[in-house]
Amino acid sequence: MDDGKVVAMKWGLTAFCVVLVLLAAISVYVRLAPTDAARWHQMPEGITNRDYDGGAMRVVGAGENRLERLHEIILKSPRTEVVAGAPEDGMVTYVSRSRVFGFPDYTTVQQAGPQLEIHGRLRFGKSDLGVNAARIDGWLQAFAQG
Repeated sequence: MDDGKVVAMKWGLTAFCVVLVLLAAISVYVRLAPTDAARWHQMPEGITNRDYDGGAMRVVGAGENRLERLHEIILKSPRTEVVAGAPEDGMVTYVSRSRVFGFPDYTTVQQAGPQLEIHGRLRFGKSDLGVNAARIDGWLQAFAQG
């Protein structure tokens, strides 16, 4: 091999290693970044039934004091845990992490009279590819089945 090819191979290998290290660093940061509960444990005004690039909102008639039942369903979801609040407080925020990279999505559920208001959103990126809507709709399907 001539010297030019060897240098090109070394640069290519170095660039590949740098990309791998950066991906590993991003993955570690995504998994270990601290959660500011005060930032995520909020419900925006005007919750409606809609999907958007970074999340989804749902409003469902559930009856009074039904947050406890939905809470039990949500806690059975893989890689999902409470960030803040409790059913008896009337509002709970959860974090659900993706299987491979551990990307966090935050979902806040609030009992508003006879309705449950649900807001799921991503933390990193611009689009959740419909994951939050699918997760919320799955919870609501289990909730409707009793």
